[in-house]
Amino acid sequence: MKTSIWISISVAMLFLFSSCSPRLSPFTQQLSDENGWTSEDLKQIQFYLSDDIILRRQISSGSSEIISGEIKMVNGRKVDEVIIRKGTPGVALFSPKENRLAVSFEDGGDQRFLMFGPSKKRGDRYVVLASEWSRRQGSVTYDGKTYKTGSDSALASLLVDLKRVRKTSVRSHVAKGRKIN
Repeated sequence: MKTSIWISISVAMLFLFSSCSPRLSPFTQQLSDENGWTSEDLKQIQFYLSDDIILRRQISSGSSEIISGEIKMVNGRKVDEVIIRKGTPGVALFSPKENRLAVSFEDGGDQRFLMFGPSKKRGDRYVVLASEWSRRQGSVTYDGKTYKTGSDSALASLLVDLKRVRKTSVRSHVAKGRKIN
């Protein structure tokens, strides 16, 4: 008897907590256009990352300046690695031009951002942009330094909680009618 009550309570709590979690949707150019969001509006939206992004850069043997990443040995080389996990919240810092958005996923300066833009291949989702892609690797600038990222990071896109973004304040009143004097 006690076991069934405990299970019922657990199931109820699960539904309660799952209903509170955000339902994330892809941030697309169409969504931005439909809502007429300006660069300033975008700074008020909480973004999330759809997939992990791993950035790596080789460190010269005499260099020891590691700020945001961690040092790893990859194929006998010192590598500075920055990992941004799926679901990490981010904020828009600026929009350098139309259809481009600089998003930061960590504190520590306005240079720690990645550039995102719409991809026709991905249904106009805002995906991470690299300055160039070659041999399944992209070059991105992060914290003022050039990092390499794998092709799997090219799938990473921005997500938004549409329920929260579309909350609209509505002021209404009921007309009481008007009579002839």
